[in-house]
Amino acid sequence: MEQTDRPTAGESWTGVAHESAEMALELSARLRNHAPKEVAKQLAKQADQLVAATLQCMHAPQALEVMGAMGAEKLATVRAAANPRRLEQWDENEKHVIGTLGRLMELPAGVFAPESGVADTVEQLRELVKKAFITYLYIVDAQKKLVGLVAMRELVLANQTQTLGDIMLREPFSLLPDMSIEDGMKAAVARHYPVYPICGADGQLIGLVRGEDLFEQTMVQVIVQAGSMVGVEKEERVTTAWPRSLRLRHPWLQLNLVTAMVAGFVVSQFEGTLNQLVVLAAFLPILAGQSGNTGCQALAVTLRGMTLGDLADKRLSWIVSKEAMLGLMNGAMVGVFAGLAMYFYAINSPGGGENALTLALVVWLAMVGSCVASGVTGTLVPIALKKFGADPATASSIFLTTATDVVSMGLLLGLASVLVL
Repeated sequence: MEQTDRPTAGESWTGVAHESAEMALELSARLRNHAPKEVAKQLAKQADQLVAATLQCMHAPQALEVMGAMGAEKLATVRAAANPRRLEQWDENEKHVIGTLGRLMELPAGVFAPESGVADTVEQLRELVKKAFITYLYIVDAQKKLVGLVAMRELVLANQTQTLGDIMLREPFSLLPDMSIEDGMKAAVARHYPVYPICGADGQLIGLVRGEDLFEQTMVQVIVQAGSMVGVEKEERVTTAWPRSLRLRHPWLQLNLVTAMVAGFVVSQFEGTLNQLVVLAAFLPILAGQSGNTGCQALAVTLRGMTLGDLADKRLSWIVSKEAMLGLMNGAMVGVFAGLAMYFYAINSPGGGENALTLALVVWLAMVGSCVASGVTGTLVPIALKKFGADPATASSIFLTTATDVVSMGLLLGLASVLVL
């Protein structure tokens, strides 16, 4: 029951020479932070055996994405050159949804029966560790159900006449293949094990996931979340060529332009108000910026709650009410200073002195209303995107900015039209 893990420089697989193994390790490290399509383009120039060896050095999710970006002909020849055991792992990974632990797992290594003797197991491990990095021994019954786990310390200290069933930890902790990476991280975060077994619904051991891989994938999702909020695709990296970066970013900028025009249209409806009360123009960006920041705070907390699973414990109405209350309180306090600024600005502006107090009230009311609206919007945008099956972080900031601009500018100019003119 041996498993070939990510190869080391001293190994050779599927006939790959030592020099090619070194090249594969170097190539995989160099391409590690590139987008899948770019990696596939680079590997297309290489020999099939080198490409297969390079893919074997990568984490399963990245290898699958790269293979998915390859042409059918190249993929077929690369698969023919790959290690059969690694092919089995990739095929098993591909059965599972992207973003789940099944996509991340490796095939089991260090698997033994409970009746295996300690002395015989030690002898077998001498050969197995040459081909796989084994941290724990996994004990399975005749139906391949996980029944126990043996740490290396227990194996070393055990009596040579004992069996693995005598020294194993029974009912070990395990994860499910259809768990999301976020859920897997939350379940594992308090345990700090180097490797976690993955079992199917029937309890059969089907794979392993390393703690470092689980943590790394979680960090990747958190990192790309910030870019997704402003329309930067997950596959774009610093090393992405500028033509591709242009193709990935430009559509979102066009969308942002369209949504910005909505805010411009709202302002144009109050052209007469602006002509009579020019002092309002100076406070339009102030309200838009302040309410936008309030909305971004709510958006960040909501996305964090989705990532950590905090939203499952709270009703939507409670979350929205909390952000509305925070917007009300923050808007009221910030609005006092904005109102005072408007008052002193108005009394020193031509034609604004007689309405200075009313204009200060307008700014305060607009600040309160826009902060409440932006807090609620910052919460509802990612929740709505997730409900409709979209990535909750995708371009959330673009939609949020539009909503906050429309509400803040509309409130300021609308209240001024009603209370002042």
